[in-house]
Amino acid sequence: MKQVVQNYKSGELAVLDVPVPGCKPGGVLVRTSYSLISTGTELMKVSEAGMSMLGKARSRPDQVAKVMQSVATNGVPATYRKVMGKLDSYTPLGYSLCGVVEQVGAGVDDVKAGDLVACAGNEHALHAELNWVPKNLYVPVPDGLEPRHAAFGTVGSIAMQGVRQGEPGLGEVALVIGLGLIGQLVVQLLTASGVRVVGVDPDPVRCELAERMGAAACGDPESAAVEAAVAELTDGHGVDQVYLAAGGGSNQPVELAARLCRDRGRVVDIGKCRLDLPWNAYYEKELDVRFSRSYGPGRYDPEYELEGRDYPIGYVRWTERRNLACFLDLAARGRVDVEPLVSHIAGFDDAVETYQRLKDGELKAVAVLFRYPEQAVEAEAPALAVPPVNVQRSPARAAGTPVRLAFVGAGNYATSMLLPHLAGRDGVELSTVVTTTALSGANAQRKFGFAEATTDLDAVLGDKSVDAVFVVTRHSSHAELTRRALLAGKAVFVEKPLALTEDELASVLAAVEESGNDRLQVGFNRRFAPLLREARTRFGARTGPASLRYLVNAGRLQHGSWYLRQGTEGSRFAGEGGHFIDTASWLLEADPVSVYAVATSGNDDLQVVLRYPDESTATISYVTTGAPGFPKETLDLVADGKVLRLDDFVRATVHGRKRWVSSRLPKARDKGQNAELAAFVKAVRTGGPMPVPLESLVATTSATLAVRAGLAGGAPVTLARTR
Repeated sequence: MKQVVQNYKSGELAVLDVPVPGCKPGGVLVRTSYSLISTGTELMKVSEAGMSMLGKARSRPDQVAKVMQSVATNGVPATYRKVMGKLDSYTPLGYSLCGVVEQVGAGVDDVKAGDLVACAGNEHALHAELNWVPKNLYVPVPDGLEPRHAAFGTVGSIAMQGVRQGEPGLGEVALVIGLGLIGQLVVQLLTASGVRVVGVDPDPVRCELAERMGAAACGDPESAAVEAAVAELTDGHGVDQVYLAAGGGSNQPVELAARLCRDRGRVVDIGKCRLDLPWNAYYEKELDVRFSRSYGPGRYDPEYELEGRDYPIGYVRWTERRNLACFLDLAARGRVDVEPLVSHIAGFDDAVETYQRLKDGELKAVAVLFRYPEQAVEAEAPALAVPPVNVQRSPARAAGTPVRLAFVGAGNYATSMLLPHLAGRDGVELSTVVTTTALSGANAQRKFGFAEATTDLDAVLGDKSVDAVFVVTRHSSHAELTRRALLAGKAVFVEKPLALTEDELASVLAAVEESGNDRLQVGFNRRFAPLLREARTRFGARTGPASLRYLVNAGRLQHGSWYLRQGTEGSRFAGEGGHFIDTASWLLEADPVSVYAVATSGNDDLQVVLRYPDESTATISYVTTGAPGFPKETLDLVADGKVLRLDDFVRATVHGRKRWVSSRLPKARDKGQNAELAAFVKAVRTGGPMPVPLESLVATTSATLAVRAGLAGGAPVTLARTR
């Protein structure tokens, strides 16, 4: 299928061929009929992409701050790869469309194939021929409403949420600053609510359009006519509400709002404009400044948007989905008219030219629609059912042939930490990348040289030419994908964790037993880190038990991170704790026999004590409340009168009869991914043993899972040895 994309590094716009997205449970696959260009938000993004790197940094100081924090935590080389990987990727455009349901995922019962729906979301309602849309981000289109009008649903919801924040009352007077697409819709919604409206915009054509749509008067912000209209309509008191629907770097909108608003009036920010509030003006009038969060309650909440968990109507009357449905209802009943806002309808194949004309100012428009061909994609979406697989032991690989690898998942970790070490490696061929979102697969194919990108996992598992499968997806899917790949006779590299529950671990081991295929590696990369390996060599053999302390300064997660979805993705420690347990076990050359865990309230900070057969102990302090500038990982190993110290994989020391100190200025913070991948590829190519024995992988996973049981029971958990 085709999708409109942009490279944020170069500014390039393209209509790209990408795989058809899969139809996941909890949503629907929608074939787009019309999608709407946001001439404000999208053109701002397009313009930013054309800036120099310095210009991009100046326009997004929030992202610069994140980059600097990443430098402090991960070092310059890793941060550079991560940032440049993101910049030099195709990103999607679009967030408002109307289309026909092509396929219905499990758990969806309010629509069926063939229904017309309006869709929202900058990750789901894209300028693409097909989109997978979760339940709370689509609504059925009312009878009689034209598809091109229903495509306005998302921007209509944005305008509606802004109006709701202003709490307009019958007979009040409102000022709308900025008469672009959102501003025009705000004017209509206010007028439909019995509010008299004055509009402000430097473009006389937009002012005239707003007056046709119901505004009492409109004019240039510098015009005395605006102040005169406000004075006449309010008897000189000032407007009751001001809606900031303008963009740009000027502070004029907020200053004008203060001048024309009445005492204790309301100022609602809908657009992205400069907000240097003049303190005296806002203080003396005691103005109530409010912000409107996009489409409404539910926005940016992954449990609402992705998992379909609705808010009770008795507590949250107007969610983003209810706003979307309400706007479509108003449009269907003629209370809102979007047809006069349509400046241009372009064929989808002309998308790049249309964006360029808008950016250059050749096309003057309030709203532009893309119209899609009725049958843009001939192939059916891949089925979700898993066919039975008759597994046979794979024959030995022919000497000298390249190892063919397939990736399931192409997220940030895969593209910044794994694929750069595999692309171009001698003896490796990147065969296929499988993703649920089409564009991420297309980006990985372009950047790393995959022969194919697809959303069809079954086809990859059935491809006998694929030697190994990398599972780099959400934690909750690791065990099932690993199980299926093992049964298909593939060598498997799965990122941590291998499993989130005892049942998941058992299912993986059952697949190993059923297939006779034990070619499995979990991404425990720290044991392969060159600095740590050298330090262990310098430490030497030990004769007595050891004490190991591992401080992990994990830091707080950002709101909305999928790591926080403990109901589906497990706890944060369940997801990444195996890294640290595996490192401790490798240093102590044994698997743990018991686990004891205690935690602060909310399980944010953990203390995990591991006991080993020779009475060695390892204490892992996994904390989220530390200073972000402090190193993420520090480790001390003490035994036989010697101490090994590791400082965040940038410096190591060993104190004994002689003192050894690593270089203070390593070239990079190397946590072992490159060496780990080299060992895995060698094992697949030669048929030799996997880099980490299966028994060790299972023991580490069991110990990680035991932490949860230990927290619940308040006592040490004994681990039975796994054969």
